[in-house]
Amino acid sequence: MKTRVQIQGVKSTLRNPRLAGGADAPRRRSSLALLGPLLVSLSLLPAVGCSKEAPGDQPLTVGFIYVGARDDYGYNQAHAEGAAAVAKLAGVKTREEENVAETVAVQKTIESMINLDGAAVIFPTSFGYFDPHILKVAEKYPDKVFLHCGGLYDASKHPSNVGSYFGYIDEAEYVSGVVAGMTTKSGKLGFIAAKPIPQVLRNINAFTLGVRSVNPSATTAVIFTGDWSMPVKEAEAANSLIDQGVDVLTAHVDSPKVIIELAERRGAFSTGYHTNQATLAPKGYLTGAEWNWSKVYTDYMAWIREGKPYQHLLRGGFKEGFVKLSPYGPAVSEEAKKKAEEAKAGLTDGTLVIFKGPIKDNEGKVVIDASAEQKQTDIVLESMNYLVEGAVGSVRH
Repeated sequence: MKTRVQIQGVKSTLRNPRLAGGADAPRRRSSLALLGPLLVSLSLLPAVGCSKEAPGDQPLTVGFIYVGARDDYGYNQAHAEGAAAVAKLAGVKTREEENVAETVAVQKTIESMINLDGAAVIFPTSFGYFDPHILKVAEKYPDKVFLHCGGLYDASKHPSNVGSYFGYIDEAEYVSGVVAGMTTKSGKLGFIAAKPIPQVLRNINAFTLGVRSVNPSATTAVIFTGDWSMPVKEAEAANSLIDQGVDVLTAHVDSPKVIIELAERRGAFSTGYHTNQATLAPKGYLTGAEWNWSKVYTDYMAWIREGKPYQHLLRGGFKEGFVKLSPYGPAVSEEAKKKAEEAKAGLTDGTLVIFKGPIKDNEGKVVIDASAEQKQTDIVLESMNYLVEGAVGSVRH
């Protein structure tokens, strides 16, 4: 049974697919038009779930492009796990390319996949691939489908063979915060992030609100490194926070690997991001906020191969199966698990709203009134420019 994806009728302003959970409100648009040329070539393919191909059938080739290493324990690995799920589908073969820069190099990679490998559907996964690179190639190959991780698609100006997808990962961050808040002994937690931009702030704030929902006096110290992959600065930040008494670390960077490993070596707890980092910290890893691109990618493949229309802008959270939690680690108490599962259930059925007033920022200003709530699809969340009460740090550059 397919999960229904929540779509809104307002243009998204999400600016980076590394960012957590953009609360966009995308336009509705059928993709029947873009599927026309492709469906002719797909009509002979077996439906998803068939055990084998009929003699003479040609598999559908699907390309995946990553900006970094596919085994980075982070952003790129999460997408590679989704690609692996697609590779298991009957009648499909995949082609992957890693470490492709956000330059004309991605255009060359896409054209190679199309012309040499026969790719009909391509997932270029990094933010900087979209404009101008995906847009240029999409115009040149109108019979191919290009699906981008982010929220930049605009039906009024972009090619109809382009689409976009993302998830509300701040839901998983909130639950991770609940676990962290129930586990900390010092009441001091640390969040290492790349940049103080809206979707990063949304992750930090959701985590902090989760922490304080079970531990009202706890604080989250925030350090911004300045960019998405700066392992030296990430290690320095982690050491500094632990030296200040922080006993739970988490992060929003491309790969939290350095941070998770350092926390383990120094006897601190950690929660992960993007994918499961439990093997890096078998003692201290509590849980983590993970993408479930396997769900998104296999859904796309089913819709395309069955000739069904799909939304050009997909969004979803726990309810839609787009995000998930890492398994609980050995340091997580039964009470913490119970609280976390209660929060997850509330986020799944909509009875729990993360950004529900009254909420103050960390300078004492009311940012969400007592009578107001900002649900996942509320576009105002995409302009978040504050840290909530309990988060120690500044959004000012």
